[in-house]
Amino acid sequence: MSNKKIYKGLIDKSIGSMLSAIEIYNKPDFKYREETFAILAINSWEILFKARLLKLNAYKLNTIYCYKPYISKKGVKSSKKKVLDRNRTGNPKTISIHDAMLRLNSAKELPIQIINNIDALIELRDNAIHFVNSNSISNQVQELGFACIKNYINIFKIWHPHNNLSQYNLYLMPLAYVDSKRLVHAAITKEEQNFLTLVKDKIDSSEHSADFDIAIQIEVNFKKTKSFDGLAIQYDKDGVPITLTEEEVRTKFPLTHADICKKALDRYTDFKQTQKFHSIMRTIKSDPKLCHNRKLDTANPNSISKNYFSTNVWQELDKHYTRK
Repeated sequence: MSNKKIYKGLIDKSIGSMLSAIEIYNKPDFKYREETFAILAINSWEILFKARLLKLNAYKLNTIYCYKPYISKKGVKSSKKKVLDRNRTGNPKTISIHDAMLRLNSAKELPIQIINNIDALIELRDNAIHFVNSNSISNQVQELGFACIKNYINIFKIWHPHNNLSQYNLYLMPLAYVDSKRLVHAAITKEEQNFLTLVKDKIDSSEHSADFDIAIQIEVNFKKTKSFDGLAIQYDKDGVPITLTEEEVRTKFPLTHADICKKALDRYTDFKQTQKFHSIMRTIKSDPKLCHNRKLDTANPNSISKNYFSTNVWQELDKHYTRK
């Protein structure tokens, strides 16, 4: 099998592992939901990282192999010569997920937010035996899961722009839908509190990123209402209308034109507010998924208005400018 086929196989296996993690998590009743999700999600990331290292190094398999010092027949370790480190079956060992993350981060390929999110999932996996009552931290673990999926999708778009993940249902069901009983508060053990403290420290020490997160909070509220005076958004003429309040609009479209210009200077090496940029922005403004035009007086069609943009504009701008 050619190395490029091995690379393609790793990509497919990574996607499959992440889909399995999500499918198991979304089951209505599944024991050890959080731990199983963490195991499969970490496996998916590790495979994806090794595939990326292969591509960055001309698909050379020795890039992801482990090596150890050569030992002579007299038992003397060589300080220079190294040989493949093999497992009990005789196959070459591959580098750990930590080594893979370190190499990709050194190459400025992997944001620190992704590393911190995965580190938190690894801690969950490694300390699962100490979590007697996982219900008590299920909400916090799900926040890690939401961020994990978002990070996976966004980094996949950057590394593999020609692979379309939209055909897959890459989302976690909020706990309010999966199992309402999981929302009941329970006593937190010392071990669980240590885990939550570690995650909080990682969140506090990381810089904000529009594309990548360590944890994402999702709130689901059920309420009866007779109000239909929200803002209606419909992307397709046959689609289901979505009603958003003013607060939700600002959440979905948090960026102003000035925000984009300022952040683009920090994000790209070749960004300038030239005619090229203005042309790209005109295209973005015409896409209701990326831009929302908010009128000061919604009842007046001639009212002064202002454009607000989704954070997904960066995916469009990334096509035209070089990331730092």
